[in-house]
Amino acid sequence: MSDMQLQYKERHISSFNRDSQDLLSPEHVLDKLTSLLGASNVQADPEKNEHYRMGWRSGGGNALAVLFPQTLLDIWRSLEVCVKGDCIIIMQAAKTGLTEGSTPSGNDYDRPVVVINTLAMNQLYLVNDNEQVISLPGATLHQLQSQLNAVNRAPHSVIGSSTLGASIIGGISNNSGGALVKRGPAYTELALFAQINEHGQLVLVNHLDVELGNTPEEILTNLQIGNFDKRELPDTGKLASDKEYIARVTDVEASTPSRFNADKRRLYEASGCAGKLAVFAVRLDTYPTAAKEKTFYIGSNSVGELAQLRRQILSSFKNIPEVGEYMHRDIFDVSAKYGKDTFLSIKHLGTDALPRLFSIKGAIDAKFHKWSWMPKHFTDKVMQVIANLFPKHLPKRMMEYRDKYEHHLIVKMSDDGIKEAQDFLKSFFETSETGTYFECNKEESESAFLNRFAAAGAALRYEVIHEKEVGEILALDIAIPRNELDWLETLPKEIAQHLEKKLYYGHFFCYVFHQDYILKKGSDAHKVKKMMLELLNKRGAKYPAEHNVGHLYEAEPDLQNFYKSLDPTNTFNPGIGKMLKTKRNCSCCV
Repeated sequence: MSDMQLQYKERHISSFNRDSQDLLSPEHVLDKLTSLLGASNVQADPEKNEHYRMGWRSGGGNALAVLFPQTLLDIWRSLEVCVKGDCIIIMQAAKTGLTEGSTPSGNDYDRPVVVINTLAMNQLYLVNDNEQVISLPGATLHQLQSQLNAVNRAPHSVIGSSTLGASIIGGISNNSGGALVKRGPAYTELALFAQINEHGQLVLVNHLDVELGNTPEEILTNLQIGNFDKRELPDTGKLASDKEYIARVTDVEASTPSRFNADKRRLYEASGCAGKLAVFAVRLDTYPTAAKEKTFYIGSNSVGELAQLRRQILSSFKNIPEVGEYMHRDIFDVSAKYGKDTFLSIKHLGTDALPRLFSIKGAIDAKFHKWSWMPKHFTDKVMQVIANLFPKHLPKRMMEYRDKYEHHLIVKMSDDGIKEAQDFLKSFFETSETGTYFECNKEESESAFLNRFAAAGAALRYEVIHEKEVGEILALDIAIPRNELDWLETLPKEIAQHLEKKLYYGHFFCYVFHQDYILKKGSDAHKVKKMMLELLNKRGAKYPAEHNVGHLYEAEPDLQNFYKSLDPTNTFNPGIGKMLKTKRNCSCCV
C-alpha cells in the first residue's frame, strides 16, 4: 500500500462498505436516487439528459442517469447509493473541457454509468482577509473573478475558460494553466474530497485544514452554509498555489517544459485528479491587483527575434510580465472574422453576460439537433451572418501590424514593470529590421486581448462555416522545452499535405501553444494526429499542456500510477488517459 493510500485510510472520516453479494440493481439505484434527490433532480431520459452526456467539442456516451444534487450532503448520499449499486461515477461541473474528460465516452463500460452534475453548489468563501478562497464544486472562475474584484484581489486565471464559465475545481482537477505568466498550473494541497479506497469503501477526507466537524453530515453541512471561522485559518505549510512557478518559468536554460498536465511535481490528491475523486471543496490563494497596467503590442517577422526577446525578459527583468499572448497572422485573421461575434458580445454586453449567452446557445443547439430537418450548426451560421453585418472592429494600428508582421505578441506589464518594459523594448527594437512595437491605449489593449481570446472558438467556427470544403479540426495544446529557440514548428511534407490551415497561438513566456489544424477534406484525423504526436515527441514537447488527457490522449506512466492510487477500483471516471474502463479488483473482492 502506498504512503498516499495509508494516509487516506488513517484520515478517513466515514466509510460505506460495498458488499458484492448485496448490490443494488440499476432499477433500485434509480429508485433510491429519485427518493433521495427528488424526481426533478434525477434525469434518466436519454433525450432530456443528452446535453450532460456529450462533450463540449466531441465525445459522449450513455448513462443510467444524470443527477443534479442541490447540496454537498446530497452528493455524498448519492455516492453511497452509486457505490452500493456498483456504478461508475462521473463527476461533472461546467463541462467546458476540450478532451471529453467530464462525460461518458462510448458505451463499452462494464457497469452502469451515473453522471453527477455539481453546478448547483456554487458557494465561495473568502478567508484569511481575502488572501484565500474556499470554493465549492459548482463555483466558476468567472464568479470568483467578479467576487474578488470587489475586494481588489485577483484569481488564478482571467482569460479564456473563465469567461466561458469553467469551474474552479475543474481547473484544479486538471492542473489547468492559463494566460497569467506568474501563476502556473492551478494547484492546491488543501481539499475536501470523497474517495473509494482499495477496500471498496467510500471515505470522506478533509484536507482543507478547516475544522468542520466529525461526521460527513456535520462536515458537509457546515461547509455549505459557511459555518466555520473565516478570519484566521491555520497555516500548516501546505501550498494553495504553485508558489515555485516564477522561478521555474524564468529558468530559460532548462531542457524541460515549464508546465504540463502530467508533471508529477503538481499531482497531489485533488490537484490533477481528473475526476478520480469526488471533490467537494478546494482552498486556493488569491492575488493582489496591480495599481497600474500597460499593454505593449509587438510585431515581428522573425521567430528568432521573439525567442531572444523572451529569453532576455525572463532572465533579466525584475518584474516579469503579467501576460504574454502570441498569435500568428493566420489565427489573427480567423479570429478577426470568425470570432467577431464573441468579440462584440464581450465588448458591448460584458463578460457577465457571456456564460448565460453560451448556455442559451447550448440549449437551442440541443433542441435543433433533435430536428432532422434543421441544418447542422444552425445557430453558428446565423451568428456568423449577423457578425458580418457589423463594421470592422479592430483598431487601425493592429490592422497595420497584421499587414506588416507574421507574428504578434501582446505583453501586459504592471507597476514597476511598465518602465522596465518601456526601456527594454526601445533598446531591443532600436536597430531591428524585422520587428517593432507600440504602446496600446485602452481601446487597443482591450481589442488585442479580445481578439486573442476569441481565437479558439473562431477556429471551430471556421470549420463549421466551411464544413463542405474542409475536413476535421485537430486541436493540440503543447508545452515545449524552456530552452528552445526554434519554437515554431516546421512540418514535414507527409503532414503538411493534409493541412488546409495551421493556426498557432498561445502563452508565449510559458512556451505553451495551442495548435489548431484544419484538415483537408478526406484526410484521416487519427493518422495525422499520430504523425503530429511522433513529431512532438522528437522535439521534447509535452502534451496536453492545459486541457488534460481526457479520453483523447494516452496518460504517461506517472499519471496512470497517480490515477490508480486515487481510485484503486477504477470506479470514478474510468477510461481516461486511454486506460482500461473495467473494474479493478479490490481487497474486499479477492
